[in-house]
Amino acid sequence: MDSNKRNTCYNMEAGAQQPTSLPNSIVKYERSYNVRLCGLEKLHPFDARKWGNVFEHLKSKIQLDEGCIFLPKEASKEELLIAHSERYLKSLKWGCNVAKIAEIPWLVFVPNAIIQRCYLRPMRFQTNELAHKVMIVDLDAHQGNGYAKDFKGNENIFIMDVYNKNIYPHDLEAKEAIRCKVELQHYTADYEYLDEVERNLERSLSSFYPDLIIYNAGTDILDGDPLGRLSITPKGVIKRDQIVFMKARERSVPIVMLTSGGYLKESAQVIADSIVNLYDLGLITKK
Repeated sequence: MDSNKRNTCYNMEAGAQQPTSLPNSIVKYERSYNVRLCGLEKLHPFDARKWGNVFEHLKSKIQLDEGCIFLPKEASKEELLIAHSERYLKSLKWGCNVAKIAEIPWLVFVPNAIIQRCYLRPMRFQTNELAHKVMIVDLDAHQGNGYAKDFKGNENIFIMDVYNKNIYPHDLEAKEAIRCKVELQHYTADYEYLDEVERNLERSLSSFYPDLIIYNAGTDILDGDPLGRLSITPKGVIKRDQIVFMKARERSVPIVMLTSGGYLKESAQVIADSIVNLYDLGLITKK
């Protein structure tokens, strides 16, 4: 990587909202990403400690040292107000509202102080700096509807979304913002999936020239995932990530990889193996 111009930064937290360019750092990670609620987090199908597990795998496989790790800062209220209203932020002070927003009903029984410290605080970490033209490549199994509504009508944001059309959220309004939409059937397997990803990413990058790619690299596409309901093998996930990074490299576009959805315990190992593969191929470096 050219540390003076374009760098690849891996963000192990799914909720980061702005891209970053970081010399001499390939991994953005902070222990606070991992949600701990006295063991109650295990009641949710999502592995709330996935990012820590990925990090531990990478430490042993590519010998990460402190120079490879960027520690993010917690977002201030002023920064949160860029994306959220004052009313919304105030609503997060009430456990019943957090439970509804997070779709975790049992949070209503957790003391508010614990919710604030152990659940919401891990969400308040972000990356820094801005890009003018951004391509969002969303390869999570679910249709992306949050950012799609946020950026609807914004010509500087190009959204490519490949998702299982038969699962949540079925958001018709959000679909209007997707400029490259690839809808899959249940149990789509490697060959068809990888062909769709490669062809449509090439087409998207030929029509839109981004300053940055934000890559939503969900592993809920894995065969056996209870929510994604696709049939992609671990090798298919590794190949998918390789395709995205190679396309970005061909055009010298920096990329931020968000490890997002994935509801199997095996997801952490697959993510780590994929990053190791990118490292072995020279698509990322430690320095």
